[in-house]
Amino acid sequence: MTSLALPAPKCASILPYLGVAVVAAAILGPGAAFAGTDTSFNTALTQFTNFLSGSGGKVITVLSLAGGIVGLASGRFSLAQVAVPVGTGVAAGTGVPIVTAMVTATI
Repeated sequence: MTSLALPAPKCASILPYLGVAVVAAAILGPGAAFAGTDTSFNTALTQFTNFLSGSGGKVITVLSLAGGIVGLASGRFSLAQVAVPVGTGVAAGTGVPIVTAMVTATI
């Protein structure tokens, strides 16, 4: 019975072809990508931003604080039970404007 499997190529014989493929892709590839004025996800972004910076962020912060208080009441004190609710509140309150300012391109 004969085997139809091809022998495994050696890495040294693949490198020239790989180099040609990279150069061809660089030459024939698409042009530079520029940010456009696409507004496909503006509605979702606005809804999510309003949720986090409004009542949703407050609810998340209060739930985090409640979890910390339950942890303290159970007798296991750690700094994380205080730091996590504080970090959550800061992230919900100021994180959204910071991230939005970082990803907004002004040219």
